[in-house]
Amino acid sequence: MPQPDPAPRRVRLFRNNRNQAIRIPVEFELPGQEAMIRREGDRLIIEPVPDAGLLDLLAGWEPLDEPFPDVDETLPPARDVTL
Repeated sequence: MPQPDPAPRRVRLFRNNRNQAIRIPVEFELPGQEAMIRREGDRLIIEPVPDAGLLDLLAGWEPLDEPFPDVDETLPPARDVTL
């Protein structure tokens, strides 16, 4: 059963060098090491960045509709090499 959302809470803003910062209370912690932030009017929306691996990234790509070009058509034929 999902946990209910915590009640809104007042937090303090502070300066960290040239950046404005906020301490996020433990009940609002986000998973992972990174987050995305965007502005909607006067609101700041902070969302976790999902930990996506290469397979997840590739799975989301659509197939190409055009044929892959023959990149070696202008090259001379390959020579046999003895190792």
